[in-house]
Amino acid sequence: MSEQVLVSGANGFIASHSIAQLLEQGKRVIGTVRNPNDATRTAHLRALPGAEAGLTLVAADLTAADPFSAYIDVDAVLHMASPYVLTVQDAQKDLVDPAVQGTVSMLRAAAKSPRVKKVVLTSSMAAITDEPDGRVLTEADWNEKSTLTRNAYYYSKTMAERAAWDFMEREKPGFELIVINPFMVIGPALSSEVNTSNQILVDVAAGIYPAILALEWGFVDVRDVADAHVRTLFASGAKGRYICAAGNRNMAQVVQLIRKAGAASAKLPSLNLAHGLGTGLMTLASYAQPAGVGSYLRTHLGRVPRFSNSKIQADLGLKFRDVDQTIIDTVQDLIRLGHMPAAKG
Repeated sequence: MSEQVLVSGANGFIASHSIAQLLEQGKRVIGTVRNPNDATRTAHLRALPGAEAGLTLVAADLTAADPFSAYIDVDAVLHMASPYVLTVQDAQKDLVDPAVQGTVSMLRAAAKSPRVKKVVLTSSMAAITDEPDGRVLTEADWNEKSTLTRNAYYYSKTMAERAAWDFMEREKPGFELIVINPFMVIGPALSSEVNTSNQILVDVAAGIYPAILALEWGFVDVRDVADAHVRTLFASGAKGRYICAAGNRNMAQVVQLIRKAGAASAKLPSLNLAHGLGTGLMTLASYAQPAGVGSYLRTHLGRVPRFSNSKIQADLGLKFRDVDQTIIDTVQDLIRLGHMPAAKG
């Protein structure tokens, strides 16, 4: 009988691609979602090749006391469920508590199952750095700066991952914990929804950004992130944390690639504020929003993220897609889904 994998947050952007790859490899999957009967959130999963025989969707709520124990009789776990938003009303309640509680609940459930051999946690580069400081970041780095009011999403990912490693040290369960730390995950979607990272491209094309800013992002293709998760599940040499990122592109480059991909360019920013004076002006303007996007701008304007992805390539044999092509693929998919207008003619 083939291996069985429990995937939390199954209808999420990365999780959906991971499930598709698991089914393609003949694995059996139990996927947790809030409501398995909500066709608007699960139809894309049920339509995957192999889903009819290989995929079971079940209900689980991250904030429940014990959401996963009923489904933990599996060989391995992908814990991917976690809130991803930059602006919230109550960061502790809406971000940190669900992220930490959901992670610890999954680990507790897995510790009770003699069958589980490996748990792979989807963390983030947000748990490695709060603001780029010029150093080349590795898996040894930790975000020590985020708080409930400064990049609260980053704080939630850091607290959840720390809680996971603390659990492993304290409880010493019979399974291995591996953590994937992706940078900004973009790419073609399996559902019609727009994930938070792809939404940034939508916002750039829609003119939400008033100008080209001194922002530079680390990108990675969702298909590669899913591949990393699946490889990690069954790779004997996988250990510890893995930075999962392909390369950087700045905002000016992203604008050019959106245009190249065939999106309408009328609302693309053209005013260039990606210089010292522009960065100063935008930093001042960011204080109109103390937390959320304002906090993000203050910690990222004019800063270039640097990282090493050598460990994930060496241990897992992962080869990353070209970032330019990933952005083009993403934009063309957003146009196909109606989230971004196409250029005329």
